[in-house]
Amino acid sequence: MSGWDDMRVFLAVARTESLSRAAPVLRMDAATVGRRIARLEEGLGAALFVKSPQGYALTDLGMRMREHAEQAEAALLRANEEVRGDQGELSGQIRIGAPDGAANYLLPQVCAAIRKENPDLEIQILALPRVVNLSKREADMAITVSPPQAGRLSVKKVSDYKLHLSARSEIADLITKRADLTDHPMVGYIPDMIFDKELDYLGELATSGVQQASNSVAVQVASLRAGAGIGIVHDFALPFAPELKRVLTEEVSLVRSFYLVRHQSDLTSDRLNRFAGLLSEHIHAEIVRLEGLVA
Repeated sequence: MSGWDDMRVFLAVARTESLSRAAPVLRMDAATVGRRIARLEEGLGAALFVKSPQGYALTDLGMRMREHAEQAEAALLRANEEVRGDQGELSGQIRIGAPDGAANYLLPQVCAAIRKENPDLEIQILALPRVVNLSKREADMAITVSPPQAGRLSVKKVSDYKLHLSARSEIADLITKRADLTDHPMVGYIPDMIFDKELDYLGELATSGVQQASNSVAVQVASLRAGAGIGIVHDFALPFAPELKRVLTEEVSLVRSFYLVRHQSDLTSDRLNRFAGLLSEHIHAEIVRLEGLVA
């Protein structure tokens, strides 16, 4: 490989599996990215990708090349940190992947607080209705609701959080026992788009199915605020939805956890370690603060 610039192009295509998706990451057009990959393969005398209408998949050689390239990338990042002297304020870009409940109701204020002390830091929040793929470097770190069981990943529990059945006050006041739930439409996840078993909140509560559904927590909360029915809501989201009231709190009370997931190779980065520590502390504190506001 002729240098870091070639390596950067190779990694972008390897992670996105597409010239068109790699192009904005590299700030190039897709045709240029394609020419760079073709030139790189010609120089090596071997194919790094299998090209198809579905995208660019790594060959065996490409997979081995990716491992070496990511090691070099990590070494370069560590060298840059040492040159900058990262014991002062944090700087540069860091991307956090998160389920949209955390992304909508926790991370905006958490990241604002971190940036207030580190104004040269650029934080990107990637909200996805699925698990963030760290192996493809979709993000530098991710908040998840289950600890991953595979991959070269570091996992740290950040905080527990609570969820309860909630509805607009005029609906909530009609529900005094579990049997009353059958009189009201259910709001929840689209059943076949629940990407983590920990998000299957309703279970046997939704005996008649989910009448208004979304793969987004924010849309579910907005639906409940509009009077669409009753559903499970994070307690930390309720201060943002004053129209909603918890019901059957003694009978239906859920506890879930957030985990911070990172590449093991990033554990040598003082900059990312310091940011991860701040992120974990602030998320836990914000959950405690918001849950404390719920009557």
